[in-house]
Amino acid sequence: MSSPLSSLRPVPALLLGLLLAQAAAAKDLALLPPYGEHMVLQRDRPAVLQGEADAAQAVTIQWAGKKLTVKADASGRWSATLPSRGAGGPHALEVQAGKSKLKLSDVWVGDVWLCAGQSNMEWPLKYSDGADEEIRNVDAPSIRHMRVPLTANVAPQSVLPAAPWVVGRAGQTGNFSAIGWYFARTLQAHQASHKQPVVPIGLLDISWGGSHIETWMSRPTALAREDLAGFVRSLPASNASYAGDKNAVIEKRVGAWQPGLDYKSGDDPKMAEPGYDHSRWPTLRAPDVWEKQGLADLDGIVWYRREITLTAAQAQGAATLSLGNIDDCDDSYVNGQRVGGFCQHDRARLHAVPAGLLKEGRNVIAVRVTDYGGGGGFYGDPALMRLETAAGNVALAGTWAARVVQAKVATQPSANDAPTLAFNAMVEPLRGLPVAGVIWYQGESNVGRAERYRDDFPTMIRDWRAHFAQPEMPFLWVQLAAFLPMADNNVNNAPWAELRDAQTATLSLPHTGMAIATDVGNANDIHPRNKRAVGERLARWLTDPANASGPRLVKATPKGKEMVLDFDRRDLQVHGASLNGFALAQGDGPFKPAQARLENGRVIVSHPELTAPDAVRFGWVNNPSESNLYDGSGLPARPFRTDARPLVTTGSRYQ
Repeated sequence: MSSPLSSLRPVPALLLGLLLAQAAAAKDLALLPPYGEHMVLQRDRPAVLQGEADAAQAVTIQWAGKKLTVKADASGRWSATLPSRGAGGPHALEVQAGKSKLKLSDVWVGDVWLCAGQSNMEWPLKYSDGADEEIRNVDAPSIRHMRVPLTANVAPQSVLPAAPWVVGRAGQTGNFSAIGWYFARTLQAHQASHKQPVVPIGLLDISWGGSHIETWMSRPTALAREDLAGFVRSLPASNASYAGDKNAVIEKRVGAWQPGLDYKSGDDPKMAEPGYDHSRWPTLRAPDVWEKQGLADLDGIVWYRREITLTAAQAQGAATLSLGNIDDCDDSYVNGQRVGGFCQHDRARLHAVPAGLLKEGRNVIAVRVTDYGGGGGFYGDPALMRLETAAGNVALAGTWAARVVQAKVATQPSANDAPTLAFNAMVEPLRGLPVAGVIWYQGESNVGRAERYRDDFPTMIRDWRAHFAQPEMPFLWVQLAAFLPMADNNVNNAPWAELRDAQTATLSLPHTGMAIATDVGNANDIHPRNKRAVGERLARWLTDPANASGPRLVKATPKGKEMVLDFDRRDLQVHGASLNGFALAQGDGPFKPAQARLENGRVIVSHPELTAPDAVRFGWVNNPSESNLYDGSGLPARPFRTDARPLVTTGSRYQ
């Protein structure tokens, strides 16, 4: 009896090829991000809806009472231009291909704002001042937020990483961009208070903590730059190739840094014990991230160990282990016993050491640090690294024995591995998307190249406007907040002031605005928690542009031993007992902190050692939080300088 299989005839090769091609092209009906349930479409402009279906399949879309039919291409991709609608919602959108149907019942039309930049834009509402009450009590369902997953790519992509739109219901907004949330809330509150229709707002969050501006440039723009083109041309053809090359480099780098010490066998809990021998370990400075100490680009696990000697009085009773900030996670041990640890890179470590754990003489502190991205290790104020005992503090800043015990295996590049990488994956797929504009908070990672930023920032804005086919697309940004210890301020050497000045210079582009944030910073934290003020000040450029910029210097006139400063408004105020933040120079001499007073709407500046000052600076330090000149609307004056001396960051370029 013959087998049933013997009755089957061979499939001709050509037919088999066609069947395989059709099978490969077969796709479920789907919408491509950022399109999906709860989305916001830009009002008063046609929207290009994109999706996937079977190859060459007809796709029917019903929207705004109209029916559109388009055809998927050979790869299964399709797009349809939806007719524009005015603000409002909820609306229904139906998409059908063959027997498959998608029905979205909660689509709104309003304003779509891109939230872009680095960690201060990325900063979630739940970690901001007043977050608990804001999240619990504020119900704003016409504000929606999509957090685009952090994805980098060596080549421009056509599809955005998938992510849901989240509705601004009470209790659901904790992961919204805090600045984006307050920006949207302020706009809607203004509309409501002026008896205007409240416009729905979609926040499309593409920010990436620590990112450099160069990663947000398009490939053509970066290739046109002599200092960036080589990096872009050297990128491999795929992420897989890039990851393989990067892993090989990391393996070689770690091997050279700790010769003879394997890091692939995993970490050992015995490394916390006081008797463990770390005599062969290399050392790291703390506080200082390890990526600046020979371990560039390393994400993974590093053990730190330090021996201290205590007196009998210091060893008696309970104590506190203060370690400052750690990027990202710590497990901290004293004499082999775990005393604490958590994952939050911007929160100082204060771990309780129970009585009886410390000993007279030799003691060992061990810290297992896990870094998921960025610098890695201890950072911040050295004074925060100490063992606090009843008999006094023991300093812990300095040299620690250290060993890499695990390196994260790269599967794709990170944003800062080369120019264009974040743009390729998170901006390129949005080409032509109608948006209301961009809100931007970035620059901290470019402080060392502040002079170059004067060209980079406006170049990037023009680049994005061309990409979105909106030459007048509003672009609003936050000037860098005050940061770093005030004791280190130097009016003659202030890279942060130079970056702020580059941001100010970019206001020469039309349809731009800048929120001043010099008064909402934190000397010890690059992430100030007062995001409400920042979001509100960004929104003011749309709700009250005449009072959005803060006092702006228009003329500085030498007058004997003084300089007379005129601003663009006369309602100047001093927030404090005396007017601070000014510095003067004469000829080629250095700038000196100066005395200032307010007279008849003008500022008069002088210094007892200068007989004919001819240049003035204001807020020209890394941390200008003491600068206290304001206008009547409550905004601080922006930092400025009247001189044209070479900047300390001149010549610094991307590496």
